[in-house]
Amino acid sequence: MIHTNRLYFDDPTGSPFEAVVVAHALSGDRPSLILDRSGFYPESGGQMADRGLLGGFEVVDVQVDDAGRVHHVLSVSDLPAVGATVRGEPDRRRRRVHQALHTGQHMLSRALVDVAGAETISSRLGETACTIDTPGETLREADLARAEALVNDMVDADVPVRAFFPDAETLATLPLRRAPKVTDDVRVVMVGDFDCSPCGGTHCTGSAQVGFVRITGLERYKGGLRITFNAGPRARQSLFGQQDVLQALARGFTCGPADVPTAVERLRRDLTDTKAAAGRLQERLVEQIAARLLAGAGPAPRFVLSFPGEDATFLRLLGRRLAEVPGTSAILGAPGPEGTRYLVVRGPGADFDCGAFVRRLNAQTGGRGGGRAESAEGSMPVAPEDWAALVDGLAP
Repeated sequence: MIHTNRLYFDDPTGSPFEAVVVAHALSGDRPSLILDRSGFYPESGGQMADRGLLGGFEVVDVQVDDAGRVHHVLSVSDLPAVGATVRGEPDRRRRRVHQALHTGQHMLSRALVDVAGAETISSRLGETACTIDTPGETLREADLARAEALVNDMVDADVPVRAFFPDAETLATLPLRRAPKVTDDVRVVMVGDFDCSPCGGTHCTGSAQVGFVRITGLERYKGGLRITFNAGPRARQSLFGQQDVLQALARGFTCGPADVPTAVERLRRDLTDTKAAAGRLQERLVEQIAARLLAGAGPAPRFVLSFPGEDATFLRLLGRRLAEVPGTSAILGAPGPEGTRYLVVRGPGADFDCGAFVRRLNAQTGGRGGGRAESAEGSMPVAPEDWAALVDGLAP
């Protein structure tokens, strides 16, 4: 049985290499190449697979099967021939990201144990987010802050990170944070004297290469807690992006970055006050409109009115006021760029069925909404040129 010699065990940096194609195979339903040796890391242990070039073709996935064969899935179906020598070039920038994230995960998992007794159940290093799952629901924000500080102290200390295959006797003496998932060829990663864990992934060679670790979220997940974190180049990119946003906000508010929260709070208060004032004006406007409409109306009036550009709040205020009059029925529309909002109401003693009318209106216009006999509302995707003509064609 072919067993791929994995070069990344000795060279975690993803250096170019040459290898011989020993077989064509399938990874799932996709054609794959099997090499006698490979520097490409296959997806496993919560770490994403490498990308890069192999034989000049793009590597779109790397997987490992139960026999230990590493499958390289290329962007082409016409694979290099068995026996050919090919050059592999892992994407070293991507590898660098993975090294920092994985080493940062080990350090954060250790810190969570030391600070809060929170063991890591599972971890995942995703394309956009990295997570650690812990049991229980007892972690506090203060615990996370202490764990994060402890990790970054270890980053600053620049302790060596060592990955090796100890013999059984040596393995039995190591202070492993968790038990190995395999019994043979157990690979161990040690971050100074801080953490010692079985792991087959790619890691930094010194803790300073992690750059820094930042916890970005905490949520309940499957009866426990899920911690989201970032590290290394990806964390730096995220930090720089957030700084750019902060600087842009500061320029917009004509203040310093540190003063943005104060400026936002002031803007929020101003907006709240403005919305309240606008609401009061709208209420007065509606009252004046209703007064004029009702002043010239006879008994049991029916109103069919269009108010272009108005919102649902306006329609409800006016509808509520008109519905105070016995025998009244009102069909109110507010056409706009994206269609028409509508509200249909009736006053005490009126026999107009608002819900039935709305069903007919929706059937005619493709609208959505509904309600009871006393009131109904919704919207439709069209803005009719003549609201009154549309209504008259549907109302009894």
